[in-house]
Formats: sequence, C-alpha cells, structure tokens
Amino acid sequence: MDEIEIVDYDPRWAFLFNEEAARLRAALDPSLIVGLEHFGSTAIPGLAAKPIIDILIAVRSLAAAQEPLVEVLRELDYVYWADNPKKDRMFFVKGMPPFDSKRSHHIHVTEPHGEMWQRLTFRDYLRAHPQEAQTYERLKRRLAVEHQTDREAYTDAKSAYVESVMRKALK
Repeated sequence: MDEIEIVDYDPRWAFLFNEEAARLRAALDPSLIVGLEHFGSTAIPGLAAKPIIDILIAVRSLAAAQEPLVEVLRELDYVYWADNPKKDRMFFVKGMPPFDSKRSHHIHVTEPHGEMWQRLTFRDYLRAHPQEAQTYERLKRRLAVEHQTDREAYTDAKSAYVESVMRKALK
C-alpha cells in the first residue's frame, strides 16, 4: 500500500535534491533542458512534507524530450507514468511501490510555459511567507489523515488552497 505520510521538515532534503540534481544534469542532454528546480513541499524550509523529493524539469519541447528522457531516467531507476492523463507534462517516480518499499523522488517534466513550471510561484510565495506555509502544513496534515491511502484525493483536496495562494502570489 502506498500511504500518504507527512513528516517534519528535514534539512537533508535540500542536500538530497542537490545530489539528485547533479546526477540528472550529468545524465541528461543539456540541449533539451531549460531549467531544473527543487519543487514541492520539501523545497520549502521548515515545512512538513511527504518525504519525497520533487524535481521539476523544464524542457524546450515535450515531444522532442520524451524518448531520450524516458530512456535516461530509466537508467537512473525512475519509472515513467506513460498513462498520465495530463498531456502537458511527464511524470517519473523513483522507488515505485510495490517494487520498492518507498517513493524517494518524483520528476515532473514540462515546458517553461506549462502549468507545472508556473507552480514555482507557489513554492516561492511559501518560502517568503512562513505564516502561509504553516497554514498549508496544517491543511496537509489534516488531509493526509482524511485521505491516507488515496493520493489523488489528497492532491485534489489541496487544489483550492493552492489556487488561492497562486492568486495572492500573482497580485
């Protein structure tokens, strides 16, 4: 079972991101990559999170990047979610249950104008507004209990809050 677990902030998350980012930069064709960022709750100092390092990669073209990325990331032990219904992004998981005991990393691939890349605004807003980050943490902890075994429901339940913060951040 792939349960949602929220843990207290771990300062090692920044190190784990930097370590994986170095592996990715060494393996990926730099002509495909426009940006590579630590993303999600583990990228916000002090914020409790699922202990999974989210990495956001912007590519010039998803169509051009798909084949080479799938192959290179497979060699780095990532599983590609080919059936992702959202066609504006690619999604990879390292430590994919039930084969491995726990997810350790997610890679989200998008184009720089894509919705996922725009979500860096959310990360940056929470980094700059610790009170807002604490509100988000309380919500995440409550939703993790309510949707302990349903990742989709957990993510969906956070979406209205995320959108409200995005509106604040873009003002």
